[in-house]
Amino acid sequence: MSTTIKIRNLNQYYGSKQALKEINLTIRTGMFGLLGRNGAGKTTLMKVIATLLPKSEGEVSVCGRSTQSAGEVRKIVGYLPQEFSMYPNMTVYEAMDYLGVLSGLDRAKRKERIPDLLDRVNLLRDRRKKVKALSGGMKRRLGIAQAILHNPKVLIVDEPTAGLDPEERVRFRNLLCEIAEERIVILSTHIVGDIEATCEDIAVLDEGSLIYQGTVSDLIEMTEGKVYSAEISKRELEILKKNYIVTSMLTLGNNVMARFLAEEKPFASAKLCEAGVEDAYMYLMHREG
Repeated sequence: MSTTIKIRNLNQYYGSKQALKEINLTIRTGMFGLLGRNGAGKTTLMKVIATLLPKSEGEVSVCGRSTQSAGEVRKIVGYLPQEFSMYPNMTVYEAMDYLGVLSGLDRAKRKERIPDLLDRVNLLRDRRKKVKALSGGMKRRLGIAQAILHNPKVLIVDEPTAGLDPEERVRFRNLLCEIAEERIVILSTHIVGDIEATCEDIAVLDEGSLIYQGTVSDLIEMTEGKVYSAEISKRELEILKKNYIVTSMLTLGNNVMARFLAEEKPFASAKLCEAGVEDAYMYLMHREG
């Protein structure tokens, strides 16, 4: 069975509102980034893939199985939603064991897999803690453990690093990359840094439409020769914002080091910079209007 997700001519409606518009996409083994601002349609797309939302029009298959056969697809898909909660008064191990029962795993398989997964997400020493006593990052890692408890071919995670501190965010990214060595991992986020650190293949959604699909390096190439920086006064910054897309700012006393996009060198003190994912994303969103 191929480890590929194929989406063809997908349209999704909520009543009269169209949430997804003619989506055509192929996703293969490894980390796949789904990028877009809040409300772009990322969560809707993931729910369709996970069969949590019946598709309105088009064809969606997950590892050769149509999403119309929801039961078959759910056997091979793990899902971690943005708002994740799990039996607060149970211990970490009890919650995993209970979910293992719901997944149809027998006692022997649960005793084998649960300690291994908790060790993998660095929670084995916390297995007797109640879920409600875990930090936000620990709960996210527990969420990953429960999502791969039944050893799915596809793991879908929605905004997994939102609200995490920088150290926990890096730890979580590394965990996802390890998991993606053996399955498809779809990472949906509006945080460009998460995509830059983990993904090579990405898709960008805006207002329900797919406006980019390809590699991160090809996306960055779109903005080569268009990214500049300059140290300017705060008064000059306001003028710069009116004429260019400012992607970042760093305060330097009374001045500001501004990074911005321009089709050609705008003034003598501007210095050409190497483009990054955030620059490319901002350029793409501006170009698409």
